[in-house]
Amino acid sequence: MRVPLTLAILAALSAPVSAVEIDGRVDPAEWQGARHVTDFRKVQPLSLDPASLPTEAWILATPEGLAIAFRNQQPASVPRTRQRVQRDFEEQVDRVNLMIDYDGDGRTGYNFTVSSTDGIADAVITNESQFNDDWDGNWRHAVSEDDEYWYVEMLIPWYIAPMREGRDGTRTVKIYLDRVIGSTGERSAWPGASFQRPRFLSDFAPVEMPQYSQSLLAITPYASGLYDNVNHSSDFDGGADLFWKPNGQFQLSATLNPDFGQVESDDLVVNFDATEIFISDKRPFFTENQGIFEFTTPSDYSQLLYTRRVGGPADDGDGAGDITAAVKLNGSIGATKYGVFAADEADEVGRTFGALRVVRDMDKQNLGAMVTHVDRPFLDRDATVMGVDHNWRPSARVSVETRLIGSQIDESGRTTDDTGATMWVNYEMDHGWRQRWLAMHFGNELEINDFGYLQRNSTNYFNWEVLRRFTDLPADSRYSSKDWRGRISGTDNDHGDRLQRQLRISREGNLRNGSYEYAQININTSGVDDLLTRGNGLVDKPSSFNAYFEFTRPRKGDWAWEVEADLFSGGLAGNDKVGYDLRVQPTYFISDAFSVYLGGYYERIPSWLVWQNDNLIGEFNEHMLQLDAGMDWTITSKQELRVKLQAIGLDADLEQAYRVAQNGASIPTDEPVEDFSVSNLGFQIRYRYELAPLSYLYVVYGRGGFDQQPFADGADRALRDSMDLRDDEQLLVKLSYRFEL
Repeated sequence: MRVPLTLAILAALSAPVSAVEIDGRVDPAEWQGARHVTDFRKVQPLSLDPASLPTEAWILATPEGLAIAFRNQQPASVPRTRQRVQRDFEEQVDRVNLMIDYDGDGRTGYNFTVSSTDGIADAVITNESQFNDDWDGNWRHAVSEDDEYWYVEMLIPWYIAPMREGRDGTRTVKIYLDRVIGSTGERSAWPGASFQRPRFLSDFAPVEMPQYSQSLLAITPYASGLYDNVNHSSDFDGGADLFWKPNGQFQLSATLNPDFGQVESDDLVVNFDATEIFISDKRPFFTENQGIFEFTTPSDYSQLLYTRRVGGPADDGDGAGDITAAVKLNGSIGATKYGVFAADEADEVGRTFGALRVVRDMDKQNLGAMVTHVDRPFLDRDATVMGVDHNWRPSARVSVETRLIGSQIDESGRTTDDTGATMWVNYEMDHGWRQRWLAMHFGNELEINDFGYLQRNSTNYFNWEVLRRFTDLPADSRYSSKDWRGRISGTDNDHGDRLQRQLRISREGNLRNGSYEYAQININTSGVDDLLTRGNGLVDKPSSFNAYFEFTRPRKGDWAWEVEADLFSGGLAGNDKVGYDLRVQPTYFISDAFSVYLGGYYERIPSWLVWQNDNLIGEFNEHMLQLDAGMDWTITSKQELRVKLQAIGLDADLEQAYRVAQNGASIPTDEPVEDFSVSNLGFQIRYRYELAPLSYLYVVYGRGGFDQQPFADGADRALRDSMDLRDDEQLLVKLSYRFEL
C-alpha cells in the first residue's frame, strides 16, 4: 500500500496543476491527479462500518487554493432535503464537510460545510472538538445534482488562515471529510475520526501536497446610520477593517473606529444570580483568525481572552466602551506560532487591552503560554493574567489536557494574586467503553474577568465519568445509537466548605429517522451556597434532584419540533417542593425557503431564592412565561429576511423572608420583602443583502425594553405588559464592502 501511494504523490507533485472551475460539476479531466477518497466509514453511529450510501471525494492542491470535490450517491429511495438554509446553519439537512488542520499539530482546525441546496457554514475548531461558528471566511463553493447523485466543489484560498512554512516545496496538512444524510442523521467520514471521542483534530489524515502561498490585502470600509425613535435623534458613523497577509507565516488584522451596531440580536436573559452569563461574540474583527487566542478550561465557557470585554459596559457604568482602534497579528516561526492582540477605548473611562500568545507543537504534545493585561484608569486598576496550557497525547487511546493560570491585580495601591489549575484525562477503551477524570482548582483571589471569563473562582472540583456507547443495535430498533454515561462529582470552595456532591446518569440517543434525544438525572447531596448573599455568609441547602429531557425532530414534511422538559427540586425546600419547566417550539415550513416558528416556555420554581441585601434573602414562588416567535426567509442566495420576537413575563410571590445566620441556617424574619414582576422584550426585523463575499447591506429595525415592578400580578400579565415596552426603538442601516487588493 505504501509504495503505490508514494508514487502517486510524487506523480501528483511533478504534474502541472490546472485551475479547477468551481461549478459543482465534477469533471474528471479537471480532477486528474487529485487524491481520490472512497473509504467513508460510519461515525454517526460510531460503528466504523462502511457508509450506507457510497461517497467519493477528491483532494487537489492548486495555486488558487485547496480544491475539494464530493460525489454523493442518493437514489430516490432516500429522500433529499430541499430546505434552503442561511449561513452558519444548524438544521439537519444533506451536507458535506471539509475540515482541515493546516499545520497538522492538532491545535487549530477550520470547518467548511456545504448543503445540498448550496447553503454554507464555516467554523474554527480548537481543543480537539470545540467548534466556534462566529468566524466567516471567504471561499468558493458550488452544487449540482442529477437523479442518482449530488455533487459539491469547494475552493479554499491559501490566505484563509495562517500556516507554517512547508519543507522542500511541500507541506503536510491533516484533513477530515464527511457526509451527512439529512433524513436519517447518518454521518460517514474519512478518516474514521469522531468529535464524540476525546481526540478529533489529532485523528485527521495527513495529506502531503505542494506548497503554495497567496498574499492578500483586504480593506472593508463601512458606513452606518442609526435613527433613535425614542429620543428622536440620529447618528452617522464610519470606519474600516483591514486584513493583510503577505505570506502564510504572517497575518495582521486591524480596525479603526469599529461599528458594533446591533445587527445580531442576543437572546433575552433574566438573571438574578451572582454569576455572569456568557454571550458569544459575532463581531467580524474579533472572529477573524481568533483560534490562536483560544485558551479555555473545562469550566463552562471559561477562557483567558473573552472579546466581549472590549467595548463592553464602561467602567463608569454609563453605556458601552468606545473602541478607538484594535489590532491583531499572528503568524509562525518554524514550529512556534504566536499571536498579539491590542485594543484601546476612548475617553477617561476607556480601557487598554493587550494579549500575547505563543504555542509550540511537538510529536505527541503541544505547549502554549498566554499573557493578558488590562489597564483600567477609571478604577485605578491593572490586571495581569498568565496561563500555560499543555496537551499530551501519549497514545491513540489517551489524551491529557493541563492548564495552569495565575493572576495579579493592582487596584488603588493594593496587590492581590492567586493561581488556578485544571487537568482533564480521557481514556478510550474497548467495546465502546470510555473513562474521564477531571480536576479543577481556582483560588479565592484568582481574577481573570478583566479580559477573560470565569463563572466563579474559589472552586475545587473533581469528577469521574464512565461512558458506554452502543452502536450495534437491532435493525428493528428505533435507535441507531445510544450513549450512556455515569458520573460522580464533588465541589468545594477554596475555604473547604462543601458545595455539592452529585451523581449524574444520562443517556444520549440518535434515532434512525434523524431525531435526537437526551435524558439526564442528577441527584445532589446537601451543601452550602457561598455566592447567594454576595459575601455575607453561607446558606445551608438541603439535598435535591433534577431530571431533564430533550427531543429534537428535524423537518419531516412541513414540520420540525423541539421539546425540552425539566423536573427539579431545590432552594430551601429541598425535595419537599418540586418545580418544573417545559419548552415546546414547532417550526412550520411554508416552503423550502420560508419558515415560521412559534414557541412557548413555562417555568415554575416553588422555592426560588433571591438576594435582597446584606444577609437578607427572599424565598419566592416563581412563575415565568416566555414567547419565542419569528420567521426565516431565504429570499435568494444573496438575500435573507429574519424576524425574531422574544418576550418574557416573570411573576415572583414571596413565600418567606430569611436572615442567614453565621452557621448557615436561614432564620425566618418579618422584615419587608416585596413581591415583584419582570417584563422583558426583544424584537428585531433584519434584512441582509450580500453584495459580494463578506460585503453586506443591513437594514435592521429593533425594539426592546425591561421593566421590574414591586408587585406580582401573574406571569401572563407580565408577558402582556412586555409587549408595550419601548425603552429602545431604532432603525439601523449599515453598508460594508470588502475590497481585495
